[in-house]
Amino acid sequence: MEAVDSSRVFVKDVKRVVIKVGTAVVTRADGRLALGRLGSLCEQIEELTSQGYEVILVTSGAVGVGRQRLRYRRLIHSSFADLQKPQVELDGKACAAVGQNGLMALYDSLFSQLDMSAAQLLVTDSDFRDPHFRKQLSETVKSLLSLKVIPVFNENDAISTRRAPYEDSSGIFWDNDSLAALLALELKADLLVLLSDVEGLYTGPPSDPQSELIHTYIKEKHEGLITFGDKSRVGRGGMTAKVKAAVYAADAGIPVVVTSGFAVNNIIKVLRGERIGTLFHRYASKWASSGDGNARDMAVTARECSRRLQAISSRERCKILLDVADALETNENLIISENEADVVDAQMAGYEKSLVSRLALKSGKISSLANSIRVLAKMEEPVGRVLKKTELADGFILDKTSSPLGVLLIIFESRPDALVQIASLAIKSGNGLLLKGGKEARRSNAILHKIITSAIPENVGERLIGLITSRDEIPELLKLDDVIDLVIPRGSNKLVSQIKASTKIPVLGHADGVCHVFIDKHANLEMAKRIILDAKIDYPAACNAMETLLLHKDLLQTDALNKLLIELQTKGVSLYGGPRASKQLKIPEAQSLHHEYSSLACTVEIVDDVHDAISHIHRHGSAHTDCIVSEDHEVAEIFLSQVDSAAVFHNASTRFSDGYRFGLGAEVGISTSRIHARGPVGVEGLLTTRWIARGTGQVVDGDKGVVYTHKDLSIQS
Repeated sequence: MEAVDSSRVFVKDVKRVVIKVGTAVVTRADGRLALGRLGSLCEQIEELTSQGYEVILVTSGAVGVGRQRLRYRRLIHSSFADLQKPQVELDGKACAAVGQNGLMALYDSLFSQLDMSAAQLLVTDSDFRDPHFRKQLSETVKSLLSLKVIPVFNENDAISTRRAPYEDSSGIFWDNDSLAALLALELKADLLVLLSDVEGLYTGPPSDPQSELIHTYIKEKHEGLITFGDKSRVGRGGMTAKVKAAVYAADAGIPVVVTSGFAVNNIIKVLRGERIGTLFHRYASKWASSGDGNARDMAVTARECSRRLQAISSRERCKILLDVADALETNENLIISENEADVVDAQMAGYEKSLVSRLALKSGKISSLANSIRVLAKMEEPVGRVLKKTELADGFILDKTSSPLGVLLIIFESRPDALVQIASLAIKSGNGLLLKGGKEARRSNAILHKIITSAIPENVGERLIGLITSRDEIPELLKLDDVIDLVIPRGSNKLVSQIKASTKIPVLGHADGVCHVFIDKHANLEMAKRIILDAKIDYPAACNAMETLLLHKDLLQTDALNKLLIELQTKGVSLYGGPRASKQLKIPEAQSLHHEYSSLACTVEIVDDVHDAISHIHRHGSAHTDCIVSEDHEVAEIFLSQVDSAAVFHNASTRFSDGYRFGLGAEVGISTSRIHARGPVGVEGLLTTRWIARGTGQVVDGDKGVVYTHKDLSIQS
């Protein structure tokens, strides 16, 4: 966390803004103009102008548009014989001349629909060598802005003395990114926004799931850390050029934000001070150096707020939860809009379908979350309950009471609804909370956090719940075993393992959700089919979905089993076999018997009996949730008593292993550990105990002065 709120520092006194839109934003993959994105850009500029901002636009795209048009013209005027000859690449300067005309015609048309006017200003590198030109340029722009006209700049590639539009990076400026930075300085802009086809600057290629968005670029820290991907598919330098231009402008005193031109209203959000994209600022390194203690400050503040939360009445805590539920429903459209943007970005980045599925807040989800919070609010007060009352001696009473753990650090991936559940449980249980969500849910988490904390009253403090936005903060937080009381990672096996290896703080969670359903020979196969289809298909990405189907060997010859397997395949489930099943059922062999697919796929294996099934589960399972389907109650009881998992079911889908379905109101996660809490962890899993003694002047005095009775008392007494 930065000691200074860098997301708002640079927007405080902004009036004049330079916006540069890249070729990848202006055009589609086929070279045609991206009308929707350009329309959105012009609408945002109109809104900013109406709010009193002065906006200067620097646009790329002319060469790409011109190339597409000239290729089409050449095609329709070529004979079949001409097309058989080697095709000479089109002259870049001719492409620029043709494309600039079409590009400006579109800008003029779009702005006119918004009752605005645009002016075209074409410049070359050599122009800026003339001080008279630079003075006249400034005066012309000043005049245009006073008339509410949008200056639209582009390099005049048609007459530029460069060897080619996409070559030669020498001179005063060398592409439209560096032109935008130069203009920001010349025209005394207060902010430069560089729009790209990705969210901002990442530590590596954005398509790499391990890459993290850098919110604030610190040259000393990030210069050698970043691995750039390919350059723009159509522009000159991609992110490398943007970083070079951004560093140049920021060093000269002009803040720069690199963000996505694909996302809705990103320019508006930047000017509101929202923390999106990557910020370049001349004081970024000072923010970093002054922020060494911020992780600790955040945790300490969360603890202080939690103590204030514990001090208010149960009724007041319930009201906070009800206010949170109302706020979520009131802002449902805003939440869905931000979530949809996250989903689109995740799809464009090539994330797995299972992750995208967990990321999406489907229709009705917000209302469902709000209702679950209301249920939680109405549940019995968990904090300060007397669990045991003992008379130690005459007039000396000892109470064992429930108490909040203190400060929780929750690290979760993909699912923004987890943030809502965890936050509501923290409020109910009186705990402080630090949250770190995955980068793929950045927008969703940010808006949910803002809505929830806005419902927390000042006498408690909105910093009761902190949102960590950078993975760089995690190592520092994991060192704070004196102020953070429990870490709960919700995500992949790799994530959980890394967290456990990196901290002295107790860790609660599960690495895998390899859940089994065992179909006994005495099963009702119609019931078994319903259970299996639900366990696998209802929500394949969930950790409580069935990943392995165990079949009693006597079922192999039954038509019902064949129908079940066909039904699974008809529903789109891919079947993979263990050593026995792959041979006897003629299905591909599974690479591992301990595998969490999180998708429409599962492993099938054949076992001899219930004892063989139990042995298989203990060898290959994850101690999460396992089920037996059988009408033989003796066999079922053997399974229930001997399977050593957090949840074990008889004749019921594994999907019931869930805090809400267990009546816990919500869950902070599912634990497969054997210490503190196990299975779905609700409010009780976030509590510990305290001993409260009420005496009448007793002293130990070598145990001579006290007659111990150690009598259990009724809790009501």
